Amino acid sequence: MSISPDLATSLTAIGSIMDGATDPWWIIGSAAVALHGADPDSVGDVDVLLSVADARRIFPTIGIELRRGSAHALFRSSIFGRWTETALPVEFMADFYRHSGTAWVPVRPTTRQAVELDGTMVFIPEQAEMETMLAKFGRPKDIERARRLATQAERHSGNRIVFGK
Repeated sequence: MSISPDLATSLTAIGSIMDGATDPWWIIGSAAVALHGADPDSVGDVDVLLSVADARRIFPTIGIELRRGSAHALFRSSIFGRWTETALPVEFMADFYRHSGTAWVPVRPTTRQAVELDGTMVFIPEQAEMETMLAKFGRPKDIERARRLATQAERHSGNRIVFGK
């Protein structure tokens, strides 16, 4: 299994920036699907969940303004930032919620799998949790990505995935 050069470059940059994080953080969405070995169809950006404290500490170091918001009406964050200094844009979301019916539901992964890319670590929810998360997001592209994860023939075992040399 391989990932695109743009995704690898972006993930390595994220891993370097997030190395200073004090709280758990995760790559989610299409990039996580790709890191699990399934075909996400496309990866247009990289989504990162992080704590509010880490966002307040890390955003100023990479020139991101602290603001509320989201890139989509079905999601919101107490702090949202878009970093465009990487090969793929990176969307950082602190205190992240998804809309479900009439309520906003927090998105808080409980599993954390390490992925090594050329010596840099990034973290993703374990496969089953990522499938569930995508299905609950409810958008057609997320449901399709959850299906692709569920039918992924090559399952990764252990706690660590390594890419690169």
